[in-house]
Amino acid sequence: MGHFSVDERKLYPLWETINELKVPVMIDVGTTGMGAGMPGGLGAVIRHAHPAAIDQLAADFPNLNIVAAHPGWPWTEEMLAVALHKGNVSWELSGWAPKYFPEALKRDIKGRLKDKIMFGSDYPSIPYDRIFKEWKELAYSDDLMEKLFHQNAERILGL
Repeated sequence: MGHFSVDERKLYPLWETINELKVPVMIDVGTTGMGAGMPGGLGAVIRHAHPAAIDQLAADFPNLNIVAAHPGWPWTEEMLAVALHKGNVSWELSGWAPKYFPEALKRDIKGRLKDKIMFGSDYPSIPYDRIFKEWKELAYSDDLMEKLFHQNAERILGL
């Protein structure tokens, strides 16, 4: 909804400052419901939130702690690639009901991405009772759920 892509060079002074402050930055990835169905999508260009922009930013700022927000649809598999490739990119999965996570994401949450994924709710868009129920239905181990709901966020966000 910001009407820009995060890898635009004019924004690099912002990323340099955030990098110097050594604080994480959260960046939306994938389409947005805001403006959906409205004339011109209220001016939002969903391509601005493509994982390629996060990939470029992570490459240009290897010490910048980037948290990708949302599953990244329709480019979820491309976001998987970015999260796996870039050590400075982690991923929180708010904004989507877990039952709709693509199979590749469900698989990699319990495998290659188990240390990079964080729970996110996007409440009140998805009520807590529903989202907790659907996470439980994924049948991940208690140890993995502790990582997803607490440990990863605490480590990644420096809490």
